[in-house]
Amino acid sequence: MRKKFSNRTVAGLMLAQELYKYTNQENLIVLALPRGGVPVAFEVAVALHVPLDVCLVRKLGVPGHKELAMGAIAASGVRILNYNVINSFGIDNQSIQQVTAQELRELERRYLLYRRDRPPLDINNKTVILIDDGFATGSTMLAAIALLRQQQPAKIVVAVPIAPPSIYEQLHSLVDEIICLFTPETMSAIGFWYQDFTQTTDDQVCQLLEEAGELLSS
Repeated sequence: MRKKFSNRTVAGLMLAQELYKYTNQENLIVLALPRGGVPVAFEVAVALHVPLDVCLVRKLGVPGHKELAMGAIAASGVRILNYNVINSFGIDNQSIQQVTAQELRELERRYLLYRRDRPPLDINNKTVILIDDGFATGSTMLAAIALLRQQQPAKIVVAVPIAPPSIYEQLHSLVDEIICLFTPETMSAIGFWYQDFTQTTDDQVCQLLEEAGELLSS
């Protein structure tokens, strides 16, 4: 089967075309889910000429199958659990708590690294375009949406290159708009749909955030 995207950059450019109506719109911000969502969101933010920032969430990986999410966490005590996955794998509460504690530490580490001297994220009454490189279970995106709702944005738009139809429909009822380039019936792993799905590094995240800010101010 032919891959849908060469890499995250190409996926971002394709998404930007679908979001063209938001170009130069005031009171709008593009938020990426790190780390893989940042290269995608960078292309969208640059194309639309709007600010780029990150929405920090962490997937709760199934023990022994880390790429499969049994849930996700975000700041302010937000935690989303996928009981279909939890029950399928017979995951006990102690394991869930252990993974949660581990990912909370990583969440804090990323907050300190990515935000640095950036001001606290303020999305009150703003239109938010929330971007990832794709999702299979939707847990991280659900956690991000729950986190953002606490700040009462004017509008939440979810934009992703690829997602399964069931998750697309679920999110469609939770946000103001959702844009997804492909919704294959058989999803498999997100990386299956990319020719190059090399892991995005912390340094790349910081570099792209800085570059986006420089381009916006130039």
